Amino acid sequence: MTADAKLNRRHFLAAGGAVAAGVLMHPWSARAEANQAHLRLMETTDLHVNVFPYDYYADKETPTVGLARTAAHIDRIRAEARNSLLFDNGDFLQGNPMGDYIAFERGMKAGDMHPVVAAMNTLNYDAGTLGNHEFNYGLDFLDHTLAKANFPVVSANVLKASGEPLVRPYIVLDRQLELGDGTRHPIRIGVIGFLPPQISVWDAQNLKDRASTRGIVEAARDLVPKLRAEKVDLILALCHSGIASGSADDAGLENAALQLASVEGIDALFCGHQHLRFPGEDFKAIDGVDAEKGTLAGKPAVMAGFWGSDLGVIDLRLERAGDRWKIAEASSELRPIYERVDRKPKALVESKAAVLDAARAEHEATLTYVRRPVGETSAPLHSYFALVADEPSVQIVNQAQLWYMKEILAQTELKDLPLLSAAAPFKSGGRSGPDYYTDIPAGPIAIRNVADLYLYPNTVQAVRITGAGVRDWLDMSAGIFRQVEPGKADQELIADGFPSYNYDVIDGVTYRIDVTKPARFDKDGKLVNANSSRIVDLAFDGKPIDPKAEFVVVTNNYRAGGGGKFPGIGPEKIVFIAPDANRDVLIRYIIEQKTINPTADRNWRFEPAAGTSVLFSTGPASAAHLNDVADLKLQDAGRTDDGYARYRLPL
Repeated sequence: MTADAKLNRRHFLAAGGAVAAGVLMHPWSARAEANQAHLRLMETTDLHVNVFPYDYYADKETPTVGLARTAAHIDRIRAEARNSLLFDNGDFLQGNPMGDYIAFERGMKAGDMHPVVAAMNTLNYDAGTLGNHEFNYGLDFLDHTLAKANFPVVSANVLKASGEPLVRPYIVLDRQLELGDGTRHPIRIGVIGFLPPQISVWDAQNLKDRASTRGIVEAARDLVPKLRAEKVDLILALCHSGIASGSADDAGLENAALQLASVEGIDALFCGHQHLRFPGEDFKAIDGVDAEKGTLAGKPAVMAGFWGSDLGVIDLRLERAGDRWKIAEASSELRPIYERVDRKPKALVESKAAVLDAARAEHEATLTYVRRPVGETSAPLHSYFALVADEPSVQIVNQAQLWYMKEILAQTELKDLPLLSAAAPFKSGGRSGPDYYTDIPAGPIAIRNVADLYLYPNTVQAVRITGAGVRDWLDMSAGIFRQVEPGKADQELIADGFPSYNYDVIDGVTYRIDVTKPARFDKDGKLVNANSSRIVDLAFDGKPIDPKAEFVVVTNNYRAGGGGKFPGIGPEKIVFIAPDANRDVLIRYIIEQKTINPTADRNWRFEPAAGTSVLFSTGPASAAHLNDVADLKLQDAGRTDDGYARYRLPL
């Protein structure tokens, strides 16, 4: 970030984010010469239907989310500059109960307007791209949604079954730039989009025989020269992909923004998918990444958080050379919608009324939808200790999956095989903050509570694997823990960068986890310690599990299709594909039972290690549930600066 940009940022915070007459013009606009123009490029990404600053799971307002708040920054950015463009970087269509209400309750037929698109239409986006979650509800749903967008949507690496692009791979924006002397000159800007090629696995039930993908860099190498041949001055990549090391020649690379930046002809990049912030601390120590300046392979880039938490901004100082434009200087920054004061989130901007009004009717309908009761729970359901103990939020999902699949398998040739169930905690804090946990009190349970337990619109699938495969599955999950040294106190337990949705607990077996041993697999499922297994005393029906015995494991389409790169799990192992969503199965189970008992059965625990203790962080509201895990003998270890409660766990 340049010194001028830092000064402008301080002015913005001092002004409280309100757009007012007399707003300061950005120094690059104010000082632009006759042959120069200042162009501001803005990004929203990973909105996940968060239009309102509202947490539908907690059923209360929150300052940390919402396109309506991000819109205040958009207005100010436009006021600070002579020239600006706005883009969305994908994953706008799924991710909260409003999205599910539209998909599963109201529906999307031809001619219908989706509320997130209605909200985006008020902000005059110049273009957008598709993310992986745009495909969760099927291609027809997506088509009906995009038909009402007043901005073009591009994606270069997803194809129809015929081989034709699913949507336009790129577009050319013909715009007029205002120069420092007030004159205007044309500029041609190419915009190309990309998404993770893994959608063909993650959403196979929606895309099979209808769509396919190609590698991000592969598609760029093919199409960027064609776009450049259209005599564009700049090429902007809307890359719904994250930032990570890896080979540019790996067609299966999920987070490929850094490798994409190395493709000749691309001038600036918008990133996403990882729900992180760039520039910033999240991406230090990666070769080719300048996490402070905000460049990838020397090119300006930005990743604007998630759920509307930030607006990403790339400033370009352009100079006119003959009849063409070139970038003379660039900087990247994020503008957050909230900050933490005394560990609590505080809004930096107010919501824009026009954005709220565009989706207000659907917001109100969503509130009615999520408040609808479906049964009762006899015990609290929470996820505060889901990474260190068998917990009710995971237990109830496994109970429902076993109930559902047992009925189905009884009518098949698989009926005599042992049935297990795998589920993971979805809300475990992490990058989403210390309030991001499931916390449902005993008593009535509504649809919003079920959505809180199971965030994603996954569908039920089952795989057939061996006892050795069950052990590998659990060993992969156990990679969420750091290796600790026996006899040493206060060692950090949870590994960085391991998502909680990949920490599966398998019910139907009993086991212990020995965190003093090295992980058997790395985060990509590669065998790195062949002689190690953290899974101790793995047993089925009270007896040591037979490595050659066969089991049916009920899970979701993401995991069964290879999501998370679990060894030995993939499409070839699938023996049943259900028409039902995991969340719907959970609702049906609660309705059937009327009152559920989610008390965890403690089928797993840590292997004891004398004189050893570990530390972990969780939500501060966990204090009310310490009695639920009294056997762990947790000790208070204070608070973190960002509001997490810290606990010491003696092993």
